[in-house]
Amino acid sequence: MVLPLFALFMLADTATAPAAPLRFDLAPAGRSASGTPVAPDRLYTKGGFGFEPGATPDAFLFSAAVPEGNYRVTVKLGDARAAGDTTVKAEARRLMLLNVPTRPGRFVERSFLVNVRTDTLPPPPPTAPGGTAVRIDATDKASYAWDEKLTLEFLGHPKVASIRIEPVTVPTIYLAGDSTVTDQYGEDAASWGQMLPAMLDDQVVVANHAKSGETLKSFLTGLRLDKILSTIKPGDYLFIQFGHNDQKSQWPQTFADTKETYPAYLRAYIAEARRRGAHPVLVTSPERRNFDANGKIVGTMTEYAEVVRQVAAEQHVPLIDLNADTVKIYEALGPDLSPRAFMAHGTDKTHNDNYGAYLLASAIAERIRANIPDLAPHVTMPTFVPSYPPMPETVPIPPSVTVLTQRPAGS
Repeated sequence: MVLPLFALFMLADTATAPAAPLRFDLAPAGRSASGTPVAPDRLYTKGGFGFEPGATPDAFLFSAAVPEGNYRVTVKLGDARAAGDTTVKAEARRLMLLNVPTRPGRFVERSFLVNVRTDTLPPPPPTAPGGTAVRIDATDKASYAWDEKLTLEFLGHPKVASIRIEPVTVPTIYLAGDSTVTDQYGEDAASWGQMLPAMLDDQVVVANHAKSGETLKSFLTGLRLDKILSTIKPGDYLFIQFGHNDQKSQWPQTFADTKETYPAYLRAYIAEARRRGAHPVLVTSPERRNFDANGKIVGTMTEYAEVVRQVAAEQHVPLIDLNADTVKIYEALGPDLSPRAFMAHGTDKTHNDNYGAYLLASAIAERIRANIPDLAPHVTMPTFVPSYPPMPETVPIPPSVTVLTQRPAGS
């Protein structure tokens, strides 16, 4: 009897033995294969492996069923006859590799880490409150981020010879936040959380649990924090960034004032992480793109950012001051160029596009390098100075196949 890939992983897990790596050979027929050969027309079926529908030579998605966990993915890029230029994203458009060139007949290997999760929660004991699953919605279900498989997206002019997938135990950076952090599932929206993996090495993984429209309160009631706490382990990190939606007094069930509620919830998140031996990190909310007559950003998150700074100092928690950095970035770009960092051709003043998200992730990575010594060695990107951001033409991120059908929740 031939077991599906998912079952093979599960058997290895229940036997407390390391699961065997999976290797898939995508090279043309006739070339020696050291892994499972994958025909160009093989579509993914639940519990197996294959291409997602809609593949083209320059944009395709490949999935393999795996249990929830962290995985090292090693891709062999190149082609015997043709040049390539391959960008790789994972799950819901998390950037892993950007524009890797290969010459005809030359092959290169690159490795990166991918976090895979489902919505399942450990069931609470009888009569205890709680739930058995995160309260995900239709957008979550369509995003490749809450399912039983690891999904890779290959873009640009991709040339992929093989894919190797193996489970790993590594430090995990969990992200809790809103639409400015989340893995936006379609173009042309993007957030810093889905760009950050490309700026780190293959010894630390990003698990982005952020969700558009979320607040400190709704992240609790939706059981999203419960999901993080069910898998977080000693030595992991919890990055916490909320504020854009918490400040909305017209949302009575989730409004958090800066004097009492907002700092109290931040302290609760910090305590939950610390109780499990993880390291909390506070991130100030990025500023919206509103300019005054003198080309200066008009602050809309000032009070909330200041509370985050105060709580970080009080609790001795590392601070990533993204609010301050985004003011510098947007003012450096100015009123005319800064719209190119936002979705919907700049008509949206809150949500970034790929270029803007890359700039914000660069600011995050630079703050990690400066403020979190244990993570600093894992930052691989060059030095980033917010007051001198790279121009849009220098950050050519190929667009994903999926297109956003509606504006992200929140503002």
